[in-house]
Amino acid sequence: MLANLQQELHKATNHMQNELSKLQAGRANSAIVEDIYVMAYGSLGPLKNIAAVSVMDASTIVIQPWDKTLIRDIEKGISEAKIGLNPSNNGETLMIKIPPLTEERRRDLVKIASRLGEEGKVGIRNIRQEFKKKIDKSKADKEISEDEAKTHEANLQKEIDKGIKQIEEMLKVKEIEIMKV
Repeated sequence: MLANLQQELHKATNHMQNELSKLQAGRANSAIVEDIYVMAYGSLGPLKNIAAVSVMDASTIVIQPWDKTLIRDIEKGISEAKIGLNPSNNGETLMIKIPPLTEERRRDLVKIASRLGEEGKVGIRNIRQEFKKKIDKSKADKEISEDEAKTHEANLQKEIDKGIKQIEEMLKVKEIEIMKV
């Protein structure tokens, strides 16, 4: 049961890390655009499936479509994503200059990061509820004793506290990264 719990917590914290990495912190990061959905060949798919996305320098993302005919579709997808980025098209690749962040935009990003952090904590609390129900059911079905149930609950709470602490640390690091000028 503990191994399953740790696996679920690992998934939740990895998801949180992935979501935070998508927040633009004033420097180029391919994660900002990789998961933007683009219409290609008649269906929607993530940009990373139809193009190579790389970082040229601290403020430039380069998108090189594997099929040059998709360049306009990619450009349109990025514009429609409303993430405040304007790609420039040279016929072969798309270049995206990441604008420097204003103080107001930094504060907005910190709020977004905080909201993501709260969502991550809620996810971890939901994992706690799920495992608490499993412990209670095992106890009710006489699969485990009262003492074993208390031990499982204590271990559950320890792991949940670790998961929440991890999310808080990720959030703190991201906030510092965003506010750094």
